[in-house]
Amino acid sequence: MKKSLLLLSAFGYSYLGLSQYCVSGGPTSTADSNVGSVVLNGSPTSINFIGCPGVVGVQDLTLSQTANLNAGSNYTTSVQFSTCGGNFSGAGQAWIDFNIDGIFDASESIGTWSGVPPVPVSNFNFTVPVNALTGNTRMRVIQQEAGALPLDPCASFTWGSVMDFAITIGGGIDCSGYVGDVMSDAIPVTTIPYATTGDNSFCYFNQNFVYSSPDIYYRVVPTADIAQLHVSLCGSTFDTFLSVVEPDGTVIAYNDDGSCGSSSEVTFSTEGIDTAYIIVEGWGNEAGSFNLEIDAEYLGISDLSAQLFTLSPNPANDAITIQGTTDATIELIDARGSVLAVYAHYHGESMNLSFLESGVYYARISESDQMKTLQFVKQ
Repeated sequence: MKKSLLLLSAFGYSYLGLSQYCVSGGPTSTADSNVGSVVLNGSPTSINFIGCPGVVGVQDLTLSQTANLNAGSNYTTSVQFSTCGGNFSGAGQAWIDFNIDGIFDASESIGTWSGVPPVPVSNFNFTVPVNALTGNTRMRVIQQEAGALPLDPCASFTWGSVMDFAITIGGGIDCSGYVGDVMSDAIPVTTIPYATTGDNSFCYFNQNFVYSSPDIYYRVVPTADIAQLHVSLCGSTFDTFLSVVEPDGTVIAYNDDGSCGSSSEVTFSTEGIDTAYIIVEGWGNEAGSFNLEIDAEYLGISDLSAQLFTLSPNPANDAITIQGTTDATIELIDARGSVLAVYAHYHGESMNLSFLESGVYYARISESDQMKTLQFVKQ
């Protein structure tokens, strides 16, 4: 299925951000509805919190209240939904971020409540998933006056409580040996053709915010004899999205659905590209196992000879010289494609640039059956 990709306008630099817990919401008043207490008996550490007076915003208790939990084990969180003032109807909910991605997903909710205080303590019985990630994470507890279930863990409202507790999960999946979660730790593509399998459903998070799916980064350094690369996710088990970016985040290419259904494919030229990052993710929040294949189309002999043409200096002030020619025709072209000057029978002379304004230009070199375009900057 084809989807709208208008959000790609902000895509180029999106990978630079890491997932963070939303901490800008919460109540704007300290009056009335508030969480009275939270208890979670862990092993060996436990949470034992007493509320009131109320706190504006998200109350960060992660440095003072922590519980150790084990993957696959059962626990109970006891929450007193209460008040520091008048009694009004509302709702409450608690989450634990089991996959440590900085997001309290609906699937990570461990219990809900609705009513009018005073009410008995709510006991939320839950099991830590066996595939929870090992490491430090958070539990969020919310009471929202006049709220309706399910609550938004990032919402702003007037009366109530939002509080975060520290949770340490043991015995789950250890992600310490996984690479490729961020661009700076991308998986190197060491040979072409390249084929591998992977799974982004665990130990990978959403760093590239085109979609909310977890991402995996691969790094390719094209050799001089490669004209273009073809990247395929055909045979993957979920609806994939594939993108290719330069180190500064500039988008080279992207694809949603390729020739093999909902698996993505993309072909892109490697001319002028020293390093490319291939980002594998899912459409929306989809994730699962995938097949990644990378193949190349190589330059012919005449194209390889054209690779010997070089231009210097770049950036340039008053003149440039092109090396590697014997009897060439050089056309100087502006960014709109207009030819500004032509040098026939060129064999390495200095070309005057004093008539050009500062900006980006191109030198198109034609010699025998070879043609190459080099970009340069006039300062």
